[in-house]
Amino acid sequence: MLGLKLPTDPRWVNIVEKNIEDILTDHAYCEQKAASTAISLIIGFPEYSDLVEEMIALVKEEMSHFKLVHDRILENGWILGRDRKDDYVLALIKFFPKGGSRTTQLVHRLLYAALIEARSCERFRLLSEELKDKELAEFYRKLMVSEANHYTMFLGFARQYGDRKDVDQKWQDLLEYEASIMKELSKKETIHG
Repeated sequence: MLGLKLPTDPRWVNIVEKNIEDILTDHAYCEQKAASTAISLIIGFPEYSDLVEEMIALVKEEMSHFKLVHDRILENGWILGRDRKDDYVLALIKFFPKGGSRTTQLVHRLLYAALIEARSCERFRLLSEELKDKELAEFYRKLMVSEANHYTMFLGFARQYGDRKDVDQKWQDLLEYEASIMKELSKKETIHG
């Protein structure tokens, strides 16, 4: 369903289980960055009213997810740690060249967002199936459903605003590129890395 070319190494869950506090902190910031991405799309492309409406709803949802993760951090007696660079996203956004028309820029941003959401969904599924902590596994199962919806929404908007054939080719090329960077990841206590 997600179209990812390289699944996450299941051993990544072992890293997660040894570093729950770090994973939750990283996850909280992922939710915050997703909300920031939605806000930046509103600011950058206000003329796309249907996109703006969906991004408003997404900001609310992502911030509610941030709160859920933050609450879980506090319930464990921890505090939200500092944000760290996301090697996955930094590598991913190098794929498309800078510049181009506003529509091209929008399509590229939507494709990046779709892929980040798809990988998050895949990771959450893995956590929901493999974590020994069943309560935390259920937490990730619920979030997995939202991420799948976000992935399809972003991909749908990219196809709506760009030439469908061109967008689908860019999507396939981006998926191939993402698989190549994933070979170097799944070794850290982060959602994407």
